[in-house]
Amino acid sequence: MTNSTNLRAILAMVISMGTFVTSDSCMKLALQHAPLFQLVLMRGIASISLCLALILAMGQGPDLKRMFDKWLVGRGLLEVVANFSFTIALGFIAIADLTAIAQTCPLFVLMGAWAFRGERLDLPRWGLVLLGIVGALLVAQPGTGAVSPFAFLAFITAIASAARDLMTPNVPRGMPPLVATFTVLVMLALAGLVGTLAFETQVVPTTRDILLMALAGATGVAGHFLLYMTYRIGEARTVAPFMYTLTIWAVISGLILFGDVPNLLAVSGMVLVALAGLAIIWLDGRQRREEARLAVEAQA
Repeated sequence: MTNSTNLRAILAMVISMGTFVTSDSCMKLALQHAPLFQLVLMRGIASISLCLALILAMGQGPDLKRMFDKWLVGRGLLEVVANFSFTIALGFIAIADLTAIAQTCPLFVLMGAWAFRGERLDLPRWGLVLLGIVGALLVAQPGTGAVSPFAFLAFITAIASAARDLMTPNVPRGMPPLVATFTVLVMLALAGLVGTLAFETQVVPTTRDILLMALAGATGVAGHFLLYMTYRIGEARTVAPFMYTLTIWAVISGLILFGDVPNLLAVSGMVLVALAGLAIIWLDGRQRREEARLAVEAQA
């Protein structure tokens, strides 16, 4: 796998995290009026409609029957677990604490890639991953709420997300990315439907709610599509640490939409995340150059 391929995967990861934050920001704005699971369903309807339109426009309609592939269904189930574990925990833990815990996901990805897929991880790379976690903690600045028993759900979010990403390379080659995205979106919408019927009293959505969920659906489609492509074209050990950019996007969103100004610790954390990511790119490039040199010498 070439450096340029991994760089494209890294860019896809960074943009993916930004689109997910945009979707969540729309959800937070709409939660001022409508209940959570109803909004999840509304967002699901919007995202499914858009994704289906794109699939049909690209002539991939016949591939929809492949959406029931076991690996795609497995990814969808894990996404539902991650999404709703995060949502439930949010009702009991401060969002800063929850985000800090959930940002351990890249570490679980790298550990899984090392344990189950044989990807080599040296000590410098492990050190940079841990540096990224420290940076995420500085940005989120968790307090005593992190010791809540519900923090267990936050770890479930991280582990389920990591398992989802590690499962992605098992999806059969040739599977259209939009079909893979469609499977996840359908399963999330069904989970929202079950949740709103079982636990909520529905309200009549306002025009503002509908527009926010339409935007949330569109950015959700983009996020899941890009995340799927990230792990299809890039190596987990290289791209996983860039999931930390989710925290940076969240700080930017909070600053612009909600007036949350990051303090010095948060800025320091963002710098650490950026440095860790850039260092991993440099290490990966150096390793590939060394491997290429050894290959040339072996052929000489």
